[in-house]
Amino acid sequence: MMCSHLRPSLPHLLSLRLLGTMASRTVAVKQPDLLSATLAFEDPSAFRVKTWGELLRALGVFRLCSFPVLVNNCGKLMSIARTLLGRRGFSLLLRPTVYAQFVAGEDEGEISQSMEKMSLLGLRPMLAVPIEEDLGESTGEKRYDDNMEAMLECVRMSHSNAWSTDPMMQLKITALLSPELCVKLTTLIARQPYDLNLLVRAMNGEAISFPGLDESEVAHFLCGLRRLNKIAEASVNKVRVLVDAEYTYMNPALSLVTMAMMKKFNKDGAWIWNTYQCYLKESRTLLLEALQLAKTEGFCLGVKLVRGAYMDKESKLAEKEGRPDPIHRCWEDTNVSYNGSMDVMLDHVSQKPERYRIIVASHNEESVRHAVKRMEELGIDKDGGSVCFGQLLGMCDHVSLTLAKEGYAVYKSVPYGSVDDTLPYLVRRAQENRTVLQGIRKERDLLRKELYRRLRLRKASS
Repeated sequence: MMCSHLRPSLPHLLSLRLLGTMASRTVAVKQPDLLSATLAFEDPSAFRVKTWGELLRALGVFRLCSFPVLVNNCGKLMSIARTLLGRRGFSLLLRPTVYAQFVAGEDEGEISQSMEKMSLLGLRPMLAVPIEEDLGESTGEKRYDDNMEAMLECVRMSHSNAWSTDPMMQLKITALLSPELCVKLTTLIARQPYDLNLLVRAMNGEAISFPGLDESEVAHFLCGLRRLNKIAEASVNKVRVLVDAEYTYMNPALSLVTMAMMKKFNKDGAWIWNTYQCYLKESRTLLLEALQLAKTEGFCLGVKLVRGAYMDKESKLAEKEGRPDPIHRCWEDTNVSYNGSMDVMLDHVSQKPERYRIIVASHNEESVRHAVKRMEELGIDKDGGSVCFGQLLGMCDHVSLTLAKEGYAVYKSVPYGSVDDTLPYLVRRAQENRTVLQGIRKERDLLRKELYRRLRLRKASS
């Protein structure tokens, strides 16, 4: 089932309208090699780099993740376990299992060990501070300032350690600006878009008054913009900052702020990136608007392309509020949306690789193959810097390692922090990515094949 068109379900960020269709460009097609035809993710040898302990841990964790009842109730189950075992006992249970599978470590020493091993495998880290907020969780300016310091430390670690030649990190704006304000801004800019220059001036320290906000909201918005400005100033020319998308009821505000950061800091390169969730019906329109805005305002555009992670909540909220579901009606439509948006970006990259960048952040093998094929056809370098791939730490290693082996730039999203700090993050990711977690049967099978291979070798040598 394919949708004949994409109809926006939310007001657009800056009310830009793209008239007509994008003119197609004739590209001098590079004769592709056989890679796209042979790029298979069926070989268990990708897991030969894992130790016995890592192999067994991954098999155990993935087996647990295959039970929907466990994934759906993991927050409650962990809370019960923490109560019964105590904080220390719970940490002893979680650290060598789920935590070790999906988190790099707690301090810089532990993180460095994980990153150095990743580097030896040809993989690059994209550090992620596991901090975010939703409605009703705001805790005041001091917490946001503390979060800013954690982000600045993430910039420092990403840049100062030789883990990657082109370091990246993730950032959630709701760790620095209250979700409540983001929701109000989304409503306001739907009626009357804010000028990007207004936000840039606020980042520069001017006392700007924003229409529709009261005095306390203006004060908080100014503080939030200055926090974001500090992080961007620390990262420009050093670390690429990928701003995550969140829920549809605040995404327009997040994109507005991100575009303002791009306007200020992306003059000579894509240092600030925005995320586009292709399970949304409006995603293609939003991406095309961003491309037009980048051209009009003269900044470079970095795009993180994902399918999306908030499907259940988005659909339930739309039903509750009596509005159309913003999510594509089926998985096939989301795939068409993802691959189509990827084609648009790859075409722009092939024309002006110095102005456009994309990370194909996907666990979907078909989308990865599609990207590789288009890169070959358009003559885009495997590791030229303009196109890279991304997967989560501890998942989809058969795709990541295969791509890295073939010379592509591959990043792993790497959360870090204590068990207590990362637990809410892990619970949210598990619940929001339940379709991915329940679809890891193939990776589990490949791990099992590698385990059997080792057991046969041990038996033969004994």
